[in-house]
Amino acid sequence: MYKALYTKWRPMSFDDVISQQHITDTLKNQIKSGKTAHAYLFTGSRGTGKTTCARILAKAVNCRNMHDGNPCLECDICRDADSGALTDIIEIDAASNNGVDDIRDLRDGAVYTPERGKYKIYIIDEVHMLSTSAFNALLKIMEEPPPYVKFILATTEIHKVPATIASRCQRYDFRRIRAEDIADRLLYIASQENINLTEDGAALIAKLADGGMRDAVSLLDQCSVCSDRVDSETVSAAAGIAGREYLYEMLDAVSEGDTAKALAITNSLYDMSKDLSRLCEELIMQLRNIMLIKVSPSTADSLIAAMPDELAKIKALAEKSDLDTVMNRLEMLQECRERMNKVMNRRVEFEMTLIRLCGNVKNTSQAIDNSEIYDKIKQLENKISSVSAMGSAPAGGAGKPEVLSANNPAVDSEPVPSVDLRKLRPEDLKPCESWDSVLEEFRKVNPSVAGSLEGSTAAVAGNVIFITAQNRFFITLFKNKENAVSLGEAIARVLGQRYVIRARCAVSKDQQQSMAEQLVKKAIDSSIETAVENN
Repeated sequence: MYKALYTKWRPMSFDDVISQQHITDTLKNQIKSGKTAHAYLFTGSRGTGKTTCARILAKAVNCRNMHDGNPCLECDICRDADSGALTDIIEIDAASNNGVDDIRDLRDGAVYTPERGKYKIYIIDEVHMLSTSAFNALLKIMEEPPPYVKFILATTEIHKVPATIASRCQRYDFRRIRAEDIADRLLYIASQENINLTEDGAALIAKLADGGMRDAVSLLDQCSVCSDRVDSETVSAAAGIAGREYLYEMLDAVSEGDTAKALAITNSLYDMSKDLSRLCEELIMQLRNIMLIKVSPSTADSLIAAMPDELAKIKALAEKSDLDTVMNRLEMLQECRERMNKVMNRRVEFEMTLIRLCGNVKNTSQAIDNSEIYDKIKQLENKISSVSAMGSAPAGGAGKPEVLSANNPAVDSEPVPSVDLRKLRPEDLKPCESWDSVLEEFRKVNPSVAGSLEGSTAAVAGNVIFITAQNRFFITLFKNKENAVSLGEAIARVLGQRYVIRARCAVSKDQQQSMAEQLVKKAIDSSIETAVENN
């Protein structure tokens, strides 16, 4: 009777397990030293060797002639374990035996000593499938097991295993098997089975297996029946990745914004009984390939599974869209796939997403998103608070001048006023004719702060310049010494000498706050009108 290759070539010892040396070396050392734990938890994706290592460990701890931590494979214990006739190794499929009664039977049987070996081993595969009551029943026997009982739990979904169970086990995380290791193993199996497997065929199988050795060997078994020579073309045909021209036509239609073409392709596939959920997943995978090409062109070839002619099409599609567009399309398809499990008609959901992908409909939720309105309101409220805070600062009244320290310590000290400021009269002040030039010079060195001087005027008396600003924020900004120094230097460059700076604001605190409140109201009204128009 024919035996499937993945069963025939299942590793029989730790040395045959590939890409999990960090685990197999630890287990072998424990077996050699006689320090094995009473419970193990093996976790990882499918086909990475969890159940295989569990069986090897169960044989090795009971083997009569153990060699370097490996079972001898020749004694009666090893032979009966391989054939499933050893009663001291009990393997339970938790997917079909997940009730509390099943675990109670296990607990009742655990009180009996092993018949032939040193230990009675319970291997519970897919342990995450156990019910809550079953886990509770298992917990008691795992807390205080008999010295001759060991548990080996295997799962692909570790997050579903209760912490009370996991904490009582030694946990080992199985990694995805590297594509290079899978390809080498496939070539070895093919040579032993007289299968003509090419290196490119082995490499493509390894990519499609996605880190699972069992999937890879099963695909090799399938391909060996399809053709005498297993190359990349044979693998692509057997795996169903050939003849997917519709995917690239649909993605091309999306890139071109051709909604009619995209819907026509969908209709044709639907008439041929194509599962639209699967179609959505295929589009997601191809967009992932495009994303990888956009992000890392040099390494993308090793990260995606595609035929050479497909790779050329994917690269051509990648040139038509930028990365942000690709990411947005991926997000929309991911959300569509998630919604398909909940909606009544999957075709309608998929077609709606296609129309959005082609750019015919804008996202309604974005049109009525008021977050920007609230952000603007918040900013204006902060400005009002700043104005209020300025009122309590020593800025004085609207007409009282402020002294701005505009000297640069690295150059010299601030000049002494050449006029008596206490006896200065309004008629003694002369308008500064070059003030606009001073502001223009100041904008070159400090444009963000220069905005607070918009609409200001200046007058001079001796070596003192008096600035009258229209914005009270000016006073706060120029409390910063660097701002005052840069203004003083701009004045010196334009007017040819350094001046003592005095400044005041023509607008009182109350007037400024009233203006800010009016600005807030205007922004709210304008934003609401915009939102209504978009809706």
